Amino acid sequence: MEILAILTMLIILCSIYLLWKLYSLQRTTNCYLIDYVCFKPPPDRIVNRKSAGEIIERNRTLGLSEFKFLLKVIINSGMGVETYAPRNILEGREASPTFDDALQEMDEFIDTTVNDLFKKTNISPRDVDLLVINISGFSPAPSLASRIARRYKMREDVKSYNVSGMGCSASLISIDLVRNTFKSGKKTIALAISSESLSPNWYAGKDKSMMLSNILFRTGGSAMLLTNDPAMRAQAKMRLKCLIRTHTGANDNAYNCAMQKEDDAGFVGMHLGKNLPKAAVHAFAENFERLIPKVLPYRELALYIYRTIKQKVVKPPGKGNLAMTQIDFRTGIDHFCIHTGGPAVIDAVRRGLRLSEYDTEPSSMALHRWGNTSSTSLWYVLGYMEAKKRLKKGDRVLMVTFGTGFKCNSCIWEVNKDLADAGAWEESINNYPPQTEVNPYMEMYGWVTDETDETFNREARAEELRKLY
Repeated sequence: MEILAILTMLIILCSIYLLWKLYSLQRTTNCYLIDYVCFKPPPDRIVNRKSAGEIIERNRTLGLSEFKFLLKVIINSGMGVETYAPRNILEGREASPTFDDALQEMDEFIDTTVNDLFKKTNISPRDVDLLVINISGFSPAPSLASRIARRYKMREDVKSYNVSGMGCSASLISIDLVRNTFKSGKKTIALAISSESLSPNWYAGKDKSMMLSNILFRTGGSAMLLTNDPAMRAQAKMRLKCLIRTHTGANDNAYNCAMQKEDDAGFVGMHLGKNLPKAAVHAFAENFERLIPKVLPYRELALYIYRTIKQKVVKPPGKGNLAMTQIDFRTGIDHFCIHTGGPAVIDAVRRGLRLSEYDTEPSSMALHRWGNTSSTSLWYVLGYMEAKKRLKKGDRVLMVTFGTGFKCNSCIWEVNKDLADAGAWEESINNYPPQTEVNPYMEMYGWVTDETDETFNREARAEELRKLY
């Protein structure tokens, strides 16, 4: 009887221990966003109308056809006149960048943003267990992750990862890497850094599919502190609910639609092909088919299942996934952070998800104020929502990104408390949305629409631009 009692007690104790371990593991596999900081470059890096004209005029290979193309891109870019560019581009050295130019661009962003984040959260660099940085277009040795660990004197056992070549979707890939590391169960603080290197990646040729990146991309960056420690939940701004990654690179058209390549004249740049919209739509649909069951309430999910079955029975020709286009995503999502790839990207997502202008306003305003800042654009959109005091406790925020490969990544955050930090938007948030819709570049480039090959005088037009500003 004593042996039976002892065995029973051992079984009970083991069961209690296993339940406690399971409970502890569940608590420490959450991913909390403690805080984040978006980079605001200094005023001397602003791309205004004058500097934009000077940069375009410097490219001596451009003719009337290229000027007209750039005019159309600029007018339809959705960007204002307060975006930012690297110093070497503003100084006229874009065609011959140095290695130090790229390092200086990264150092200025990292020093400002990471310092502000540690100060804001009162967390020491020595407390960081995991470091992840994603910069697609610049990968020096030692890595940028090692450069940061050295600069901030991080511990010798810090786990560091340097993510490169992942394009505009890289920020959520870094968050996914952090989330997967948290699943180990050990209490961890992670520093995730996201930006893009523009200094060494200027395209000096005249291939229109590769000139787009010169116009569309702007300087930006963000740093985030995350943890799985439940003791820091009260301090955290948001909790990650789910994250879905989709990669359609097995399809040749999807793989080739956005890639770095060399043109016929030997200039290297980022090619954005005509298949890009189609690849984005396909990746977006694939991603959201997996996201839907995780975000929709039961009633909306039941309607989606019913419509899907009905569509498969009826099979209307050439209509795509009609069931998805009928979903009201606002029943499960309160706010939408859409990658600021351009007005066409934002409008396509708005139509696909049946959103209102109010829903996409943060993305459009982030594009206008900061431009397409690549992988970090989501955090400027989130910053706009917070500065406008839209984010309330319990709200759910959707982030959607697109990137080379071709990839579509999405995630859902749950807001832990009412948020109202203006951050990088502090000095400009009261000016948004703008009161006027006048395009700031029309005055500079309006003449292009009236020019012909016979009347176009490059030197005369360059002189007019110089006198205008």
